[in-house]
Amino acid sequence: MKLPPHEYLECHNIPYQRLTFPPTTEKGAANVAKALGYRERQMIKTLIFETGQGERVLVMVGGDQVAISGHLKKAIGSRDIHLATPETVKAITGYEIGSIPPFHWQPEGFRSFLELSMLDEEILGVGAGQWGEEIMITPANLVKASRASVVNLTDKSKPVLAG
Repeated sequence: MKLPPHEYLECHNIPYQRLTFPPTTEKGAANVAKALGYRERQMIKTLIFETGQGERVLVMVGGDQVAISGHLKKAIGSRDIHLATPETVKAITGYEIGSIPPFHWQPEGFRSFLELSMLDEEILGVGAGQWGEEIMITPANLVKASRASVVNLTDKSKPVLAG
């Protein structure tokens, strides 16, 4: 059974590998990484943030990373941001938190951001919209599929915007 993210990638001729893990696996990037034999850093966390102006944005960081608040605010261009509630995430994406694909559901103009250091990884894992399904994709193809801006969200010693 092909899921909408698989169809999207195929329709856009973006190569990927489909992997599965037991649906009984406990939630979390570390557990998915362990089940699939990858490092936690390679499993992308897909987060939805809301601004005080009502904009929603997608932020992708490695499974073991946390975005620096100031960097995130600067990248998004708003000082008033917060994580969207699970109900809002479901309403926006159509998916439950835990396996949100970072592409195919965004309306035109929806902004997405990918943590710069993810480009150093050979392969990344993203949710396919259904727990137990993972999409393995190169960083360049993830940027292409998600139309993401690549920014530094985790290194305090470097500027936010990639040069």
